[in-house]
Amino acid sequence: MQAYIKTIEDLSLNAWPSHQLQVYDGWLLRFSHFYTHRTNSVEQIGTSSIPLDVKIPYCESIYNHWGTPCIFKITPLIDPEFDLLLKKRGYQTAHPTQVKVMDLKDFSFQPETDVELDKDISWEWLDALFSLKGTTSRIHRRIVPTMYAAIPKDTIAAAVVRKGRIAAIGLGILDRDHIGLYAIHVDPFYRRQHLARSICIRILNEGIRQGARHAYLQVLPDNVSAKNLYSSLGFSDLYSYWFRLKRV
Repeated sequence: MQAYIKTIEDLSLNAWPSHQLQVYDGWLLRFSHFYTHRTNSVEQIGTSSIPLDVKIPYCESIYNHWGTPCIFKITPLIDPEFDLLLKKRGYQTAHPTQVKVMDLKDFSFQPETDVELDKDISWEWLDALFSLKGTTSRIHRRIVPTMYAAIPKDTIAAAVVRKGRIAAIGLGILDRDHIGLYAIHVDPFYRRQHLARSICIRILNEGIRQGARHAYLQVLPDNVSAKNLYSSLGFSDLYSYWFRLKRV
């Protein structure tokens, strides 16, 4: 279990680069102008030699310089005592996330509508992403395209077009023998028409065609409709993670 969690964590790091990155004694300090918690947090990927009473204040100083909260990602790979230490230092729990996985050996679903695929993430796809997420920040609109362009793995950009415009999107990221599902968004006007389901199925089928044998994704615990969709496709829970956040 722990070994597979480590694999999924590695795949997730590859799949979603930050705008900036510092390596510090086995920790990655990730920064993206607070676009997402994942890309704006400290992740522990190696052993530490510097005492925590030195490391944590150092991280706080860096994020204070960057002008964003100091955030630590907490996974089952992290010593529970570290989470308790952060709590004692005034860090609050934020953005709990469930990670789901699936063996694609018997996956046999077919999409219910036409889904366009592209191996490249186009400007049209990114414009749709901003529109569907309601992203208006000038900084985010400037840096996010560079973050997607920095993905070091093969991608599958999916879109459903309605009346000449993109109504739904999704992204598959291939790494080793896994396909990760990311950025599934649907225009509210077109919800309950199985567009998200068709996008997921189309990406997974293309992933299988390109050699994927397993799939993974991340979903918020309170996103009931998304969780129901993923369960219906065959995904099951592997683990949960959360963040510890403090404004410094």
